[in-house]
Amino acid sequence: MNYGDIKSHFNDLLNRSDITTALTTRFLDQGIARIQRQLRTPMNEKVRNYSITSQTASVTVPNDFIELVSLYYDDRELRRLPMSAFRPMVSSAYEGKPIYFTRQQADLLLHPQPASGTLTMIYYGEFDAMSADSDENILAKAAPDLVVYGGLTFAADFYLDNRAEVFEQKFNQFLGEVQEQANDQELSGGTNSIRPAYEYGDV
Repeated sequence: MNYGDIKSHFNDLLNRSDITTALTTRFLDQGIARIQRQLRTPMNEKVRNYSITSQTASVTVPNDFIELVSLYYDDRELRRLPMSAFRPMVSSAYEGKPIYFTRQQADLLLHPQPASGTLTMIYYGEFDAMSADSDENILAKAAPDLVVYGGLTFAADFYLDNRAEVFEQKFNQFLGEVQEQANDQELSGGTNSIRPAYEYGDV
C-alpha cells in the first residue's frame, strides 16, 4: 500500500473533519518512528560494507543506524567489549585483523586496527522515508495496517479520543503478528541449540 493509500485509510478510520494533511503526515511519521524503536525483523535489517585501505582505528555508523546485529571482518565476527574492557587496548593500537570492538557515540572502535580488507556491518536501520503519495517502502508494503494504527495512537492522544485504548490494542496486535512472523522465519528449517560459552579457538 503506497503512502497516499495509507493516509486515506488513516483518515477514514480517524473520521474527523478537523484533520489536516500536515497532521496526518505528522501522526503517521510518529507512528513509523515508534515502530522502528520496537520492531526487529529482516525488514529493517541493512548491510554496510567498509572498504579499508589504510590503518583504521574506527568506523562511523550509518545515519539510519538503530541497533547493531553483527560486525565482521572477512570470515571473523568481531566481539563487542564494554568500554571499560576496551579502553586499555587503545594505548597498544597495533595493526592487524580486528577481533574486538566497542561503541563510542557514532563510532565503532576496532582492535587490532585493520589496514586493508572489508569490514561488514549488519544492523537494524530506519525504513526509507515516504513523502510523495506514490512512495511505498518495505514496511508500508508488508504491514500497512501497523503503520495506520501506529499513527492512530498518536492522533488519539492529540484529540483526546476515547478510542485510544482500541487503537493501542490494535497497534500492539499487529506489531506482535509482524514480529512473530519474522521470528518464525528465522527459526524455520533449523533446530534450536545452545551455543557453548567457549570454543577451542578461545583458549
